Amino acid sequence: MPALLDVSNLSIHFGGVKAVQDVSFTIDAGIVYSVIGPNGAGKTTLFNLITGVYKPTAGEIRLDGESIGGKSPDELARRGVARTFQNLQICMNMSAIENVMVGAHLRLDRNLLKAALRLPGLTRRDAELREEAFELMRFVGLEKYRDARADSMPYGALKRLEIARALAMKPRLIFLDEPAAGLNPKETIEVDHLVRKVADSGITVVLVEHDMKMVMNLSDRILVLDYGKKLAEGTGEEVRRNPDVIAAYLGAHA
Repeated sequence: MPALLDVSNLSIHFGGVKAVQDVSFTIDAGIVYSVIGPNGAGKTTLFNLITGVYKPTAGEIRLDGESIGGKSPDELARRGVARTFQNLQICMNMSAIENVMVGAHLRLDRNLLKAALRLPGLTRRDAELREEAFELMRFVGLEKYRDARADSMPYGALKRLEIARALAMKPRLIFLDEPAAGLNPKETIEVDHLVRKVADSGITVVLVEHDMKMVMNLSDRILVLDYGKKLAEGTGEEVRRNPDVIAAYLGAHA
């Protein structure tokens, strides 16, 4: 049985800059797989390649054995791939629940005539999606913000709202790009628990995160990048003890 995600010899060059170089790894279904490395190591670029933001210069990406390299984000969304971003991508002029509903847009009936006439089936589906969105808000611990405008919510709640919106796409595979960035210790613990809850629900999680305590607590497997290259891969304990990883993070003298 093939891995859920199989990345083989993946590279991208921006002019003379080799942002990702010949990176290979596989991710089995149902695990938390983390990508770590120093600033500028190529972590977000790797996410952008897999999720269709960038087209690779070389290499192959397979989802369930099917080649997906170069496919657009909306094509990948229909195949069950969702993601969040380092910087919040929240619609601040909308309510919290409307933001979550945006994540389900690929499952909406987008027939313009039906929408214009507000046919009963479409109205009923909108009501169902609103209820689904509220259940996701409850899942991420934001039920009290159901009717709140996004611009009135604290930053930590917005990070969880973005995860709820990604979950509204009903993904099999979700990429979380620094979900704990900018959070205080209490908010970080909330996100830590949420990521585990998402994984326990059966969704495969791929995580980029600088909080090493969170990474070591959550991860089944860890990939370490340095200057766009694969430096190491293994369990948390294997990565923690790897001398190349220690040198990359702390400097060879340390």
